[in-house]
Amino acid sequence: MPNLISDAVVAALASLRAAAQGEGLPLVRVTQARLPARVGEQLQDFLDAGRAGDMAWMAETAERRRSPDAMWPEATSAIVLAQAYAPEADPLSRLEKRSEGVISVYALNRDYHDVFKGKLKRLAQGFAKASGADVKVFVDTAPLMEKPLAAQAGLGWQGRHSNLVSREAGNWFFIGTILTTALLPPDAPETDHCGTCRACLDICPTRAFPAPYQLDARRCISYLTIEHKGHIALEFREAMGNRIYGCDDCLAVCPWNKFALACSEAKLKAREDLLSPALTQLLTLDDGGFRILFSGSPVKRIGRDRFVRNCLIAAGNSAETALLPIVTGLLRDTSPLVRAMAVWAHGKLAHAPEHDAQRKVHLALESDDSVRAEWLA
Repeated sequence: MPNLISDAVVAALASLRAAAQGEGLPLVRVTQARLPARVGEQLQDFLDAGRAGDMAWMAETAERRRSPDAMWPEATSAIVLAQAYAPEADPLSRLEKRSEGVISVYALNRDYHDVFKGKLKRLAQGFAKASGADVKVFVDTAPLMEKPLAAQAGLGWQGRHSNLVSREAGNWFFIGTILTTALLPPDAPETDHCGTCRACLDICPTRAFPAPYQLDARRCISYLTIEHKGHIALEFREAMGNRIYGCDDCLAVCPWNKFALACSEAKLKAREDLLSPALTQLLTLDDGGFRILFSGSPVKRIGRDRFVRNCLIAAGNSAETALLPIVTGLLRDTSPLVRAMAVWAHGKLAHAPEHDAQRKVHLALESDDSVRAEWLA
């Protein structure tokens, strides 16, 4: 006898959809809590090619990532929702102001994990009470393949840049999922509407897409500035420009963003003080100042040293010689990660005799091999 969808569950889902509107989450889709085997195979291909870089946690959780029911066997259905965060203006225009650091649009407001998860928990609790089913809530922190699940649910499709694109929200939205033991009527999957467009591939500064629909995270500026804990390779530094946390280029250039205003009233608002922060301010942050400035922000997660590393690359690309005294001071920073990029930035901003003079002073005292390598480069 086939499983039947109960009237109570249907009513609970209708109530959730209505409540989601009140939470500023107008896009709600449903699918089964199971992904086809090809999704897991594509993940394994990505890992086998080494394209995850040093994100070791992806390989460690690969088996559970293959399908939601591998992580929670009792799950039957997935309710997928979108939280919009479309910018007020073209984020690419900020790249022209080289004396300022550019933080990715998604990180210009409160940490979406906290904001979005709070909304999902309220919705999930209401659904559980009305349906009698068990629920679990996920926002980008568990081994869940959110993008293929959302595409299967009809929320959008994975574009050539591998990110989800929506006809209602463009590229500017977060994905949240409520897994449940309730059997729910699924929505139809979304189809690919990219056509022949390859704007997202062509604009990438570091050529992080080896082929359409494929990403090599090791070359992605978002990965390099956020996930990568070590020194950033020389080949990527100039291409980074003044991007100090993430990169919006492949998202911002997508023509489907013209429909993102459909969710404008529900979107998260950017913090004004993070829209155009001066490098003169950011480079002088100590750990305490960093924590205060980015309190409640996702930027806080990478820590002061990695953040200043990124800002020093932006300084080196700025051609702003007014930054040279600050950069010179960072040649003595306690963090080798910071000192190494200070060497590079100093070499870009200072005249050769001045850089040589600093090399003579600091190289003799430097014990870190990576920093010494920068001085000797």
